[in-house]
Amino acid sequence: MTGRYSRITGWGKYTPSRILTNADLEKMVDTSDEWIVTRTGIRERHIVGPGETNATMSVAASRQALDVAGLMPKDIELIIVATSSPDHFVPAIASEVQYQLGAECPAFTISTGCTGFVYALATAHQFIATGAYDRVLVIGSEVISMFVNWQDRNTCVLFGDGAGAVVLEVSNQPSGVQSFVLGSDGSSGNALIVRGGGCAYPMSHEMIDDKAMYIEMDGRKVFKFATRVMGEATLEAVEKAGLTLADIDLLIPHQANLRIIQLAARYLKLPMEKVVVNLDRYGNTSAASIPIAMVEALEEGRIRDGMNICMVGFGGGLTWAAAVVGWGQPAQPVEWPLVWRFAPAGRKVSMAATRLRLQARQLADVASYHASSVLLPLYTFAGLHKTGDKKRRIRIVSCVLLTQHAISPPSIGVPGTQQTDQCPHPNARVASHIIWPFGIG
Repeated sequence: MTGRYSRITGWGKYTPSRILTNADLEKMVDTSDEWIVTRTGIRERHIVGPGETNATMSVAASRQALDVAGLMPKDIELIIVATSSPDHFVPAIASEVQYQLGAECPAFTISTGCTGFVYALATAHQFIATGAYDRVLVIGSEVISMFVNWQDRNTCVLFGDGAGAVVLEVSNQPSGVQSFVLGSDGSSGNALIVRGGGCAYPMSHEMIDDKAMYIEMDGRKVFKFATRVMGEATLEAVEKAGLTLADIDLLIPHQANLRIIQLAARYLKLPMEKVVVNLDRYGNTSAASIPIAMVEALEEGRIRDGMNICMVGFGGGLTWAAAVVGWGQPAQPVEWPLVWRFAPAGRKVSMAATRLRLQARQLADVASYHASSVLLPLYTFAGLHKTGDKKRRIRIVSCVLLTQHAISPPSIGVPGTQQTDQCPHPNARVASHIIWPFGIG
């Protein structure tokens, strides 16, 4: 029986030409390049200039995607735009993009924060798989800089603007989107929020004086959430696709924080060579981060036909999302000998073993922590801390131990503030910028 599959046939990205570096931010707020890089991994970000809007960036990325796919705007049957920073509340930005692009099709917007692109990709796949449409344009685009308080050094260093787009087309071969995982936990919605501007806190002088129109976040809570769900969502998506982690050729995570990405890779035992990282040049572009990273990986030749790609992210809501995508058109199906037809069962056994291994590792972390009064932690790593011309070696407790077991971390040190909290581990001397970097979705 022939099924309907959704395959990515076109892709494109757009980022503004204006670049805001960490050195520029040093002139705006009390921060430093070293402070930003050690906590986030970000060195610069792109910011919209005059005449650039969410819609114009979306259209620019979409035209690239259509060119790659060899299609015209009128060939598209549905447009889905993922964004949390639309140009207007009404009309929907998807309709603006549809008009500016010259398409003649329905269009709608998805708003799930930084997971928006994967949510939109899964939605587009469903429309194709059910036979409703054959060609869908999916866009992730953000102008987050308009919602950033540029006097708040805790958030203004994190974000950038940009857009990415892909074209999904129907295929009768098992390629493209193989599985997806979507999730939401609204109980922690206030961990990442813009309080003002909506019906709950409408526009007023009071709202403006309260600066409620800007992004606010609980960095610690988001960080702990992200380090937990990134690995778990990836495992679930891989398992749903009938694959194992060994079958994943490239991981494309949401580009929010380098330490979160490294911890996710460590949790999954994936080498960083198999992980796409570009946040040092773009910052956190929210719903645009995964498609921008994907297009860059394609431009660098890191994605080739026959590869299995996993996209995973977390964001405001709080939400999480992951999808496994088989790249390119697969070879003609081969009739394998009977023994190989048991491969799916073997993959399930392998994934079950992987889950047990990771659970055992978490238990070992807990046991290590509780035994720390007499033993050194099982998961520690060494770092060098400079004081003048001298170097002294310090041992610091692993982020994994802290974040996966909800142990309160030390407070984040910022220039001009006094550090008061202490690491709970008796054998650790803590460099706070390594233990608890910022996280945001």
